[in-house]
Amino acid sequence: MTDRPDFNGFHCPLPHLDHDTIQMAHGAGGRLSADLFERLILPRFTSAELAPRADGALLDLPPGRVAFSTDTFVVTPLFFPGGDIGELAVCGTVNDVAMTGAVPLVLSVAFVLEEGLPLADFHRILCSMERAAARAGVRVVTGDTKVVGRGQCDGIYINTSGLGVVPAGRHLGAERIAPGDAVLVSGTMGDHGVAILTARAGLGVQSAPASDCAPLGGLVEALLASGADVKALRDPTRGGLAAVLNEFAASARAGFVIDDGAVPVRPDVAGICEMLGLDPLHAACEGKLVAVVAAGDADRALAALRAHELGRDAARIGAVTGLHPGVVTMTTALGVERVLDMPVGEQLPRIC
Repeated sequence: MTDRPDFNGFHCPLPHLDHDTIQMAHGAGGRLSADLFERLILPRFTSAELAPRADGALLDLPPGRVAFSTDTFVVTPLFFPGGDIGELAVCGTVNDVAMTGAVPLVLSVAFVLEEGLPLADFHRILCSMERAAARAGVRVVTGDTKVVGRGQCDGIYINTSGLGVVPAGRHLGAERIAPGDAVLVSGTMGDHGVAILTARAGLGVQSAPASDCAPLGGLVEALLASGADVKALRDPTRGGLAAVLNEFAASARAGFVIDDGAVPVRPDVAGICEMLGLDPLHAACEGKLVAVVAAGDADRALAALRAHELGRDAARIGAVTGLHPGVVTMTTALGVERVLDMPVGEQLPRIC
């Protein structure tokens, strides 16, 4: 029979709640988890659905088809010119829902936090998400928080899922694209990808481009309210404009002809891409859309985009053709026609 251990003199102190960084206990479901939720997260995402603090949200949605999208954000650095991972997580999912023609309504948010992440950085990210959600007109209704050890993620990863409702009579999709349709973009291409590149690489350029991160729901509604026959919408994120056009061409079994000189690109973005041998049409945006509209409605659609603050640089950049189905070609200033193919690999990983 072994002697029992002597626990005399042992004590169990009250848990220490006053931390400057994320602790493993913040993900353990105890007092630190509750403190993190009550003190930092809940004040930023006040909604009737969150108030019961349940594991799920009960939703009353308006009639119509429900659109659903989910995305996980692992961008590095966490803070960059024009935004941060929190704003990006809200806008990215809101925009994916809006591109279906739905009105975005609610979001779920799940965090993976790394032990040691400064609480000040987490609070800053939460505040960005609060502002972005308010700007987009969506409510955060449920979520989750997990913590992993040091070195197991880069500070924070965020998953957002979004729901929206497509009003009756509205139908968008690449299958509606037909030869003769016009191709529009709502602004300059490549801004987000090049902003992330300059921030990550520390290029030291005097006027570094800023990300175009923005929620596009209002711009989509303005475009659709114009009465233009909008066939399909897409936001050119990873893979940029080239990827979107090739996806449209493959889905519609149609050709696309793009005028190189008509595609708007900021001079600083173009200059950095030229210096590094990159193509701005392969670089991501996070606050722009590509629209395919009936040719007769192109001017009306363009005017509606330009009247909105997020579409002031909108342009008509090309047309859909019956030639070369599934292929996107670009006509240069010299009159040379070249194939604008999908990006091969990734110009810059972890941009979102």
